[in-house]
Amino acid sequence: MKYLRYIKTTFKITASMLAFGAIVGCSGFLDESDPSNFTVENYFTKPEHARSSVSAIYANLRNPMGSGFGGGTWMMLEFATGLAATDLGQAVNSYYVKDLRNTSDNGYGLDYWSTYYRGIGNANLSIANIPNINMDENEKKMILGEAHCLRAFFYFNLVQMFGEIPLVTEAVDLKSEQLYPEQAKVEQVYDLIVSDLKIAEASGLPWNDQSGKINMGIVKSLMAKVYLTMAGFPLNKGAAYYDLSAKASQEVINSGQYQLFPSYNDLHDPKKKNGSENIFSIQYKTQVIPSNWQVAIIPYNKNISAYSDETGGIYATKDFVESYDSNDLRRKEKQFFFTKFTHEADRSREVELGAYFIYKHFDYDAQTSTTNSDLNWSIIRYADVLLLYAEAMNEVAGPSANVYEAVNAIRKRAELAPLAGLSKDQLREAIWKERWHELCYENITWFDMVRLRKAFNVSTKKFENYVGHKFSYGPVVTERELLFPKPTAEIRNNSKLIQNKGY
Repeated sequence: MKYLRYIKTTFKITASMLAFGAIVGCSGFLDESDPSNFTVENYFTKPEHARSSVSAIYANLRNPMGSGFGGGTWMMLEFATGLAATDLGQAVNSYYVKDLRNTSDNGYGLDYWSTYYRGIGNANLSIANIPNINMDENEKKMILGEAHCLRAFFYFNLVQMFGEIPLVTEAVDLKSEQLYPEQAKVEQVYDLIVSDLKIAEASGLPWNDQSGKINMGIVKSLMAKVYLTMAGFPLNKGAAYYDLSAKASQEVINSGQYQLFPSYNDLHDPKKKNGSENIFSIQYKTQVIPSNWQVAIIPYNKNISAYSDETGGIYATKDFVESYDSNDLRRKEKQFFFTKFTHEADRSREVELGAYFIYKHFDYDAQTSTTNSDLNWSIIRYADVLLLYAEAMNEVAGPSANVYEAVNAIRKRAELAPLAGLSKDQLREAIWKERWHELCYENITWFDMVRLRKAFNVSTKKFENYVGHKFSYGPVVTERELLFPKPTAEIRNNSKLIQNKGY
């Protein structure tokens, strides 16, 4: 796909603030006047430069997914839920988060911070320079819509993880006033996120795009998530924002562009990785940029994979899997989880794995034959949108036929009885439970916990306050776990940053 190719148009200014690098060198090493050298002045001159500069923004989605014997940045958001386990002893960053002993030196947090600010820096470059390119105005508007949406996504994740953060909206160089920015209030960050999404909404993007580029379905789905988050903690904007979320998610539903897969097996089908249920995904392509999280979800040294290192980096806790209804299809073998698999040297021999490993992200073909994964990582599925709508609309008007229809579509696929006859409060918790069980291990649950200030007790199968919640294996959540710590390197590089409470 075209945007899998990207240009390196940024250079490091501090540990996080990255801006366009005129590719210049020391005297005698590089002739700065050579017109073949890319600079800000000579690069943004052609329509294809607009496309390639925005392609560079997408590339920053992938970095946190890298996995290996040191763990993987994406796991941070899963271990913080208390619902994930690991056998990877050397991945100390995982244990710091999992055991609620996290510090500002954790490499996962630094990777999220630096990667997403790099994406923001690339977006700022595109937003600043594409308007000056002589090209088709409609195409220009749509490409800028992509850049604004991606910037909104990066800021949305950063503000949820770290709270008050620097708000950088310009292409930064060594003379820029935003080189060492002050951190902005949370609401100011959300104001920019909403503004960016509204620009993307008005950009004329199509509702769907089989290449995986930003489209109207992604924009509206992200708006629904942002508004629902703003309705809850920490902003507590309440009813008006639940209404905005319900309307945005309903537009996605009413567009007719998306639907639930009939089978969970479709989650493993590369031919279905864009569109249908997968609204927004991080793009991978076999033999070019293969999926790189497979190593994390394979049990440690069980000899089942013909492809990946077997790290046992992350798997589901037994208590969480057993919190599903016994009839829930998602709990069954090789639906969302797997406990056995065939031996790599003899596929007629079955190996007991000893735990509930995550099958929903498993690439069967890569592990058994092709040795090169072609799966995407889904950021927003249509299942998420249905549940966003159900939650928001229930808050706006209470139980209704439309709310039940949305949540029961999820339950029907899981072969569970439809919900009916519930009070508003009962339905609220039933929808939350579906979010926990349907969207687990997709980097969503911790965000839900923080915006709701609620956690799911896997023993009682009830929701309780997030602060004070005890993980099934012992640690107790404190107020500091409402945010992750700002990375030490960033605090040292920018004296205007203030560390989050408790770190």
